[in-house]
Amino acid sequence: MTFGRSGAASVVLNVGGARYSLSRELLKDFPLRRVSRLHGCRSERDVLEVCDDYDRERNEYFFDRHSEAFGFILLYVRGHGKLRFAPRMCELSFYNEMIYWGLEGAHLEYCCQRRLDDRMSDTYTFYSADEPGVLGRDEARPGGAEAAPSRRWLERMRRTFEEPTSSLAAQILASVSVVFVIVSMVVLCASTLPDWRAAAADNRSLDDRSRYSAVPGREPSGIIEAICIGWFTAECVVRFIVSKNKCEFVKRPLNIIDLLAITPYYISVLMTVFTGENSQLQRAGVTLRVLRMMRIFWVIKLARHFIGLQTLGLTLKRCYREMVMLLVFICVAMAIFSALSQLLEHGLDLETSNKDFASIPAACWWVIISMTTVGYGDMYPITVPGRILGGVCVVSGIVLLALPITFIYHSFVQCYHELKFRSARYSRSLSAEFLN
Repeated sequence: MTFGRSGAASVVLNVGGARYSLSRELLKDFPLRRVSRLHGCRSERDVLEVCDDYDRERNEYFFDRHSEAFGFILLYVRGHGKLRFAPRMCELSFYNEMIYWGLEGAHLEYCCQRRLDDRMSDTYTFYSADEPGVLGRDEARPGGAEAAPSRRWLERMRRTFEEPTSSLAAQILASVSVVFVIVSMVVLCASTLPDWRAAAADNRSLDDRSRYSAVPGREPSGIIEAICIGWFTAECVVRFIVSKNKCEFVKRPLNIIDLLAITPYYISVLMTVFTGENSQLQRAGVTLRVLRMMRIFWVIKLARHFIGLQTLGLTLKRCYREMVMLLVFICVAMAIFSALSQLLEHGLDLETSNKDFASIPAACWWVIISMTTVGYGDMYPITVPGRILGGVCVVSGIVLLALPITFIYHSFVQCYHELKFRSARYSRSLSAEFLN
């Protein structure tokens, strides 16, 4: 029986002066861990381990915590909105309140999670849930306590496949996936070597030589390719099954890349089977080679396991405005300098004109390699005005490229520290799991 005044149908929670009444029936399965622990208290000593003070006559439990933060948390667990930071309250203080009541950073909205990560990385502050039973997001919702045991293994599987640093099993799985990606890339590169293709041709009959050499399963490289594809397919299917939102899973860029990397193999197999001895196979061979070469997308799968590639993708996502600005700068400068260079090198004197600058589109190539300071040397101005214009073009390119790149650089550094901090947070969980 719960400790408290006998016959009382409800209890009162006094949080920082704000009073909340709860029925005893709801107390046992209340989503907040600290509140639900009151149901199991058998003595006053047990009660005082959960709350700061207790009034038995009024059946009131006192918590010396932030009342406004508790109000936000209570609305969230009752299903009346999304959890965001309370106005005019420090992010770290609000997060401390969340941990006290039994929530974690995953319950916050994504924008607030970013604010919290930035704040914690700036102050080098690390929190850990001191309560042994910190609940997950689904368990903190109404009715989630009953459904949590059945979904806990799905959440664990999802983190194992989505977060390489979340557990020891996730690191092993990520290492195996990286090995398969590297093996597939090595086989892809080796299959384009002349000696490799000559050796493969010697192992086939004269009839097979007229076919496309990428028939899966005929050669050791085909067997290795089939094994790698099997692993990637199984990994993608399992991640799709354990994902929370199937539509959001399909829309993610990395999952789209996975699909683009896997699908060509099955298409090439089907084309090979259906064309068979058909004479159309020679025309299909070009398509098959293109599909095989799409395996290069597997390299992008490494972004799941390396912070550097994740930082690059996140930076491009957040700095698309700066990227558009950079593209506009280049296009405007290219239009101006290409027209002027065509006029100075070819339009003024037709007898001694520079044939490389015969048109504005041809001059655009020279402007691009000059502004980016590449300078292949395949075309260059020969007149004095053209060379002066070339110098101005180079200097202008340096200035125009440097302006938006500064913003992109700062965003890259911020994204790197953010992802590195998140990785360190998962590593702490991994260390605790390994020690346990």
